[in-house]
Amino acid sequence: MSAWLGIDLGTQSVRAMAVDADGRVLGAAVRPLTSHRDGVRHEQDPEEWWRALAAATREALWRVPAGRIEGVAVDATSGTILLTAPDGTPLTPALMYDDRRAAGLADRVNTVGAAVWERLGYRRMQATWALPKLLWLLGDAPAGARAVHQSDFVNRRLTGHEVPTDLSNALKTGVDLVDERWPSDVLSALGVPDGTLPAVVRPGTRVGGVCPEAAEATGIPAGTPVIAGTTDGCAAQLGAGVLTPGSWNSVLGTTLVLKGVTRELVRDPLGVVYSHRAPDGSWLPGGASSTGAGVLSRELPGRDLGALSDQAAGLGGDPAALPITYPLVSRGERFPFSAPDAEGFTLGEPADDVERYAAVLRGAAFVERLCFDYLDLLGAPVDGEIVLTGGATRGGYGNRLRADVLGRPVTLRENAEPALGMAVLAAGAPGAAARMVRTREVVEPSGADLREPYLRFVSALEERGWLPEPVAAHARERSGAPATRRPS
Repeated sequence: MSAWLGIDLGTQSVRAMAVDADGRVLGAAVRPLTSHRDGVRHEQDPEEWWRALAAATREALWRVPAGRIEGVAVDATSGTILLTAPDGTPLTPALMYDDRRAAGLADRVNTVGAAVWERLGYRRMQATWALPKLLWLLGDAPAGARAVHQSDFVNRRLTGHEVPTDLSNALKTGVDLVDERWPSDVLSALGVPDGTLPAVVRPGTRVGGVCPEAAEATGIPAGTPVIAGTTDGCAAQLGAGVLTPGSWNSVLGTTLVLKGVTRELVRDPLGVVYSHRAPDGSWLPGGASSTGAGVLSRELPGRDLGALSDQAAGLGGDPAALPITYPLVSRGERFPFSAPDAEGFTLGEPADDVERYAAVLRGAAFVERLCFDYLDLLGAPVDGEIVLTGGATRGGYGNRLRADVLGRPVTLRENAEPALGMAVLAAGAPGAAARMVRTREVVEPSGADLREPYLRFVSALEERGWLPEPVAAHARERSGAPATRRPS
């Protein structure tokens, strides 16, 4: 029986997973990665990526017959970049997704590329994106240096030759996702020499086969097709089986991330939503909030969160009178609105740790609902399946609460890891995800009416000057208030 190998090249570890056509995990392994942080600096050694990947794949494939593996795909952290020599030898450490040393170059990038970034819907590049970091790296680079993303580096090692990058990892380096090419005029004006960046292909494209040297190091059979992957966020979306227009993956862990599927590019006047390109040419819009369940470990240190979830499920009283916490993990909000000065707050006074726990999850659920209201305001379809993933799905109370706040069923998967998403991508055939991604449970709303506390929360954000009036008005409209206009 056929099987595929997915590799998740993350920040803290490399995870390899061999999966068959029915979604059964035949083998999996993890190896840690080391980061070097100092203030705005965050680097990793690309050679460590390869060593960890090779060790993880050897273990994951130990019991898998060599003839079963029909493809391998790798995802990687978005915005991570380094320079190599033409033969693939690293010339610099890898500047990771959140390295901020190039912050002083972001304004220049946004001025020169303004027309392209506007057309692509995200309007402005952030200081941590890969293109500002590339300019920073090129300041001391020798002639002929090549820019590669994290997955490009290991794909070259797997194939033994130069490889194209995928549109997903290239997004933060400035690729034109509409025309599916580099914006040469912008790059030239920024001083990026011709030939610095690799060719570009869609995720899911075959970029080569595993070479004999890589086969010996990794245990992946020589000749196995190497498939262009995606960023880790898009890989998680594939692993969740969110592949049809109107469907969405909501990931609630330390922070909240939404990713969906649309036929047309979503252009956001606030610049908080940006879109990747799917293997079939559709669009994958999404956004990342600074809110999330990560606040729980800060607010309730040492407490058994599972026990608190069980107790919260028994809370009685008027839902409209229960306290609500805006659970900002750090200062500033990114989605569904941009407010660098936003700070967390609590409406009402929790009586004990159970109410404090419930208030945080209630606020996270309200932010999630507000995200969907904003996406609807932008014209994105939000009527498809909503799949919940992330660490917060382990608590039954939170899952039911989110279904109640959204007023619709939510789906939980058995396994939605990015490595599974890469196995799905490597499988490639139409319908692969339907067979490989398994549903654990569909949670129906209980019927609790939470519109009043939700709108109270929306008003609190608006009154503080963080939430734009058109967004707040549309949230009210979707909850039964008067109609309003789209943002301009």
